Amino acid sequence: MKRNLKSLAVLTFSLLATHALQAQEAWDLTRCIEYAVAHNLTVKQQEAARDKSAVELNTAKWSRLPDLNGSASHSFNFGRSLQANNTYQSINTQNTGFNLSTSVPLFTGMQIPNNIALSKLNLQAATEDLNKAKEDISIQVTSSYLQVLFNEELVKIARQQVELSQEMLTQKEAYFQNGKASEAELYEAKSRVAQDQLSLVQTENDYRLSLLDLSQLLELPSPEDFRIVSPDIQPEQLFGTLTSPTDIYNQALLIKPSIKAAQYRLQGAARSIRIAQSAYYPQLSFGAGLSTSYYNMSGRENSSFHSQLRDNFSQYLGFSLSIPIFNRLSTRNRVRTARLEQTTLSWQLEESKKALYKEIQQAYYNAVNAESKYQSSQTADEAAEASFKLMKEKYANGKANATEYNEARTNWMKAVSDCVQAKYDYLFRTKILDFYQGIPLTLDKAK
Repeated sequence: MKRNLKSLAVLTFSLLATHALQAQEAWDLTRCIEYAVAHNLTVKQQEAARDKSAVELNTAKWSRLPDLNGSASHSFNFGRSLQANNTYQSINTQNTGFNLSTSVPLFTGMQIPNNIALSKLNLQAATEDLNKAKEDISIQVTSSYLQVLFNEELVKIARQQVELSQEMLTQKEAYFQNGKASEAELYEAKSRVAQDQLSLVQTENDYRLSLLDLSQLLELPSPEDFRIVSPDIQPEQLFGTLTSPTDIYNQALLIKPSIKAAQYRLQGAARSIRIAQSAYYPQLSFGAGLSTSYYNMSGRENSSFHSQLRDNFSQYLGFSLSIPIFNRLSTRNRVRTARLEQTTLSWQLEESKKALYKEIQQAYYNAVNAESKYQSSQTADEAAEASFKLMKEKYANGKANATEYNEARTNWMKAVSDCVQAKYDYLFRTKILDFYQGIPLTLDKAK
């Protein structure tokens, strides 16, 4: 007992240590996507739908085999009833019967092979629906991941603002001690530090909230000790030649799960028509069976139970042919309904293709706009930084007042924030284009 408790304690400690080690590791985008795909509830629902389609396919395949049924019955008859000699008498009787039967479908108007083919197509469509759900959660994780990186850089910018404010406050305190700065300028510098610290607190809170959103998207039990990898994305890595929308669309038609699922369902509609048409044809089946019975009349001598079962034992073999003649036009209407469903699915496929092309066009032009915006923001950032450095030197030498200094610094920080935002916006837009081309979502090699 002690040995078991000791082993359990060691195992528990090992699991806790492993969990703590994993919690301390930073998660990259690939790991976040893989974890989300494995734990997302929507993906799990699609997995259940796929498994259900697999079971339906298995049922369709086994429908070719013969069935086997057994039955047993026992009845009590009182009063006037039909006897074993085919006469009616007023006598109490008992009857016990046993039966074993089987039937095999020989020809069903090609219903069974079409059912199997339809089930296969439904399984393929359900698999593509699952892939679509995985793609959707991957895009959501990527967007949330980049939002965390963006807020993380904003925190760095906010801290840099606090450092600059502290630096200027230290300088103003020294000037005030030497009589080179007024008390108002000193308090203004202290006010600026307090405001920048408040901005830092708000920015850090935004970062924690974005990290919480990502952890909830991953279905993590808690965001505690959860952190992500911050890749070093250089500006020259971002720019590249964007593939034209038409080329992306032609490639997406071959790989996108939403299109493939619609195509499988359209193919399945043709099978549904053939299944409905199978009711026009005769149905042929083979049957066989075994039966025996025991008959007992009250007040008379009856043969033993075992001897009657032996003597009454019978076997039969037979074929059954069912020829449809008139079924109130139900078969014709089922065929019409199946053809209308095929037409509907055909239009849905075309609608999906048009929607895909529209999404790709929007993604392409968003990426072009984001690229232009990022290049402009880089130029604005460099100009604002140069302007701030010049104003900072003037302010330190007393050639500029605090208002001019703060305005130059605010303009520079805004330009830096705009540049960071434009960088991650462009990065996300290019990842969307990669997504339509079937390229895995990762930040290992940014475009």
